[in-house]
This record gives sequence, structure tokens and C-alpha cells, in this order.
Amino acid sequence: MSIVDRARSWIAQDPDPETRRELEVLIERGDVGALQERFAGALQFGTAGLRGLLGAGPTRMNRVTVAQTTAGLCAWLKQEVPDVASRGICVGRDARVNSDVFERDVIEVAAGAGIPVWVFSDVVPTPVLAFAVLERRAAGGVMITASHNPPGYNGYKVYWENGAQIIPPNDRGIAGEIERAAAASRIPRMPVTEARARELVRSADSSLDRYVERISSEASPLASREHVRIAYTALHGVAEDTFRKVLSRAGFEDVHSVADQATPDGRFPTVAFPNPEEPGAMDHVLALAERVGADLAIANDPDGDRVAVGVRGSDGLELLSGNDIGVLLADDLLQRHPEISKPLVISTVVSSPMLGPIAAGRGARWEQTLTGHKWIQNRALELGKQGFVYVFGYEEALGYAPCPAVRDKDGISAALLLVDMAARLKTRGETLLDARDDLWRAHGVFVDRQISVRFEGANAQARMSAAVDHLRQEPPREIGGQPVLRMLDLEQRVQWTPTGVTPFTDFARSNVVVFELAGGHQAMLRPSGTEPKLKYYFYATAPVRARDGLEESKKQALEVLERMAEDLTRSSSC
Repeated sequence: MSIVDRARSWIAQDPDPETRRELEVLIERGDVGALQERFAGALQFGTAGLRGLLGAGPTRMNRVTVAQTTAGLCAWLKQEVPDVASRGICVGRDARVNSDVFERDVIEVAAGAGIPVWVFSDVVPTPVLAFAVLERRAAGGVMITASHNPPGYNGYKVYWENGAQIIPPNDRGIAGEIERAAAASRIPRMPVTEARARELVRSADSSLDRYVERISSEASPLASREHVRIAYTALHGVAEDTFRKVLSRAGFEDVHSVADQATPDGRFPTVAFPNPEEPGAMDHVLALAERVGADLAIANDPDGDRVAVGVRGSDGLELLSGNDIGVLLADDLLQRHPEISKPLVISTVVSSPMLGPIAAGRGARWEQTLTGHKWIQNRALELGKQGFVYVFGYEEALGYAPCPAVRDKDGISAALLLVDMAARLKTRGETLLDARDDLWRAHGVFVDRQISVRFEGANAQARMSAAVDHLRQEPPREIGGQPVLRMLDLEQRVQWTPTGVTPFTDFARSNVVVFELAGGHQAMLRPSGTEPKLKYYFYATAPVRARDGLEESKKQALEVLERMAEDLTRSSSC
């Protein structure tokens, strides 16, 4: 079929007049390049689902894509979960453009397949949906969200019956069923009104209430919490109401919100890129924190599964890194639960190695996984069969899972525990910054830096992969003046050392290259799974000696970090 014929075939099955018109205009203009971009393959089912730009064609997020994905998911669930017709699936959505439309498509296709749907009456944070899957013993879950991506994106996140995001073989099984799905116009549907009448649409709203109750109970008992003042933003996302309810129920009432970012708005009018990691994303909440004299400035991302924190110190507000937050939460939770005989903490391979000595000091097992909480939570379930008790898991990209009731990252529960920790520290005249410094004194200074290089165009993925291939084919012998002791190639599943190449099978295949350097430093490189970005990760460490002091050790580590970052980004030609 010619590209025009393929576009016309798509139009014939598309229920959305807007995306039909998008293709019709391109055909009328004879814009072959734009058509080829929309039909250059298909949006890949990965990272626990789909994520992409809104628009017409198989490379974009649209109603055809959502309908066929749901049909594939339902077909796989019927094969793998025999009682799916009684247990049903949970479905939620954020406030992005078309999230409500896509949610309705999921409901109608699932109901058309005879699968009941537990649905919320309004938008919900992603961790609430993940909680509901477990709490209702559902066969799976779907969250319509693009998390922290720019406003032109949307996505489709899938959870399995264990409450965690899907991993192999279920992701491959679902992808295979999606490929076999009928044209969207021929997929059976049941209108929402009819599905409600047949009790195939059921309310999940009480799960939100139980989420608030369960998460708020994670705070430690304190006589008074009123002295901690919080500046908060939901970045136009869906976490504002739930965040406030959780903190209020836990006893924290002194919360000041950024007013013009409190209402869910998928256009994100006051922030260019609604990711708390991005420069400028937290400007409004930091300004509010200064105006009200807040102890903490907190931001959730648009679907509430990530959290960023600024802490007031002697020199004003300082933003904690994603790894700072991770090791602080891990150490505090391990300290608070000494009764656990086989505690387990997990981080991803691109997160700070500092969690290792912290876990050892607290008598806990430390595990590493590939990037993503789908790997963290499924590994926790595996080790749970050996008697290990999951305490905490995190990835450096502001994703933390501190409560076993949510088997995914949860920016709301993590925020609560950070506020709780800050309250306890404040009674001693200390802050989270002091707690981080104490960890550095005990285990050495660990500093980190991430560099993201954005790629544009239809061949972005190929160009990112080429940059990683360059390093795996010609591994450097040193980075920033530090000798390379070992390179781990997680795609080829081999490890390189100065003495040779041997197999390395600790992880599933992933396009990640890790360099372990003399002195305990590390550097890593991988293409992002959710954005067209090539991500570099750098970690440097320095022991804290009494004669030098903490600041001198930090200075030494930062100097190594900068040399590593400059060297590796230059040598990989990005």
C-alpha cells in the first residue's frame, strides 16, 4: 500500500473526527513526509505500556491506538487470568488532553469484551490507581497518563494483578495480541450507559478514601506537627486534592499551595515542561516558599507519582537531588523498623551506589534492578518468597516507593514521609540537609549529576542508540582521569575489564552501559524509555576525614564529577 492508501485505511477505522481530519489535510496537501512520520512503524508497547505524542497514525497516541491496545490487553488477560470476568480491571486517568476520551474507550472496549471496569468519577493520581488494583484484587489496571511529559503527550500504563507494572512475559504477550487486534471500527464495544446498566462499570471512588487512610497512617506518631510549614505545587496535575487530604489526616495542616498551579490543566500554562527535574519547573513553588517562610518546598509531577523537595537551610532553600531523597528515606525507614529480621531495599542500576553502605550499616539486603519501578517491585515480590521484607525502593528520577500498599512509585506517600522526617528533625533544631550530612559523615560523600541530551526527529531513537553503541564498541580506558575497572553492557550482557570480556547475566537486556571506575566512582549512559533523551549519570565519592572536613570532601568529589561528565559526554560525541 502507498502511504496515502495507508492513511485512508486508517481514516476508515478512526472514530475521532479530529484525527481523521488531520490525515485528510495532509493528504490534500500532498505532505508525504508528515504522513511517513505518522506511519513509520507503530508506537512501541514498552515501559509498562504506551507513551507518545497525540495525533493520527500508528506512531501517535489516539483513539485507534487505545482501542487496539485495550483489545490486546483484554485478550491476554482472558488467557492468563481465568477469573478476569469476575475480578475486572481498574481504570484511572489524569487531566491531560484526551485522557477522558481515552478512558471512555478503555471502558467501552473492556465492557465489550465482558470484563468489568472499576472506574473513578474524576481524575486520580497514578499511585491511587495502583493502590486500587491491589485493594480490589483486580486482574489488572490501566492508567491514562503521560506522567511528566510535555503537554502534547499522553500515555497508557498497564498494571498486572500483582499491583506492579507489567514485565516479561506479559508485556510481550499483550504486544502480540495488540498486533492481532482488529481494526478499531470492528472491535466490539459497549456504551458506558449500557455497561453501567449491566453492572460492568463499577465505582472505585472508595479506593481513593482508603488510599488516603492507608498512606496517612505511614507517618510516625508526633505530639505536634503544626510547626512544619510547607509550600506545595501539583504543577497543574491531579495530586493537589489527594496530597492535602493525606497530609491533613496525618496532622500536617500548614500547607500553602501555588494557586495558579493547583487546578488540573493538561495544557500546563505556567510551566514549559511539567517535570520537577527540569530547570524552572519549581520556580513558582520556590518563590512561594520564600514568601511564606516555608521549611519545605514540595512538587509532585502531573500524575503524582514523583516528588521533588527543596529544604530551607542556613543559605536559603536548597533542592535535594533524587538520590539525596532516596537515601534519606531508605535510612529513615530502616531505622524506624528494627523489628524486621530480613529487611530489603532496592534501587536501580543508574541510582546512587550510596544505598549499598547504608543498607549494610542497617543490616539490610540491597538489590539493584534495571531502570523502572516495574523491575523494583517485581524483584521485591521474588525476594519476598525467600523471606525478605520489602522496606523501600527508589530510582534517582524522583521516584520512590515507601509503602507496600502501592507497588509503584508514589510521590504523595514519599512527600508525607519527608515532611514527617523534617518535623522530627526540627524538634532537634535540625533539617533534612543535616540528616544528609550525617549520612555523608558515616558513609562518605556521594555526589551525582545527570545530563540529558534531547533528540528530535523520526530517527531520534536510532541516533541515541548509535551514541551508546560507540561507547560499547570502543570503551574508554579512563574517564575524567579515573581508570575504568569494569564496563557492564546490559544490552549485550557482557562485562569488559582490562583483562578481557566475559558474560554478565545479572539483569535482563537493556540498552545501558555502566562504567565502574577506580575510587568507587561510576558513569552510565542509556536512552530514556519515555522521552527522546539520551541520559548520562555520573557518581563520585570521597571519604570524609576529620582533618579535611565535610566541605573539603564534597569539593573533591564534585571536581571528579565534573571531569567525568565533561570527558564522557565529549567522547560519546553528544
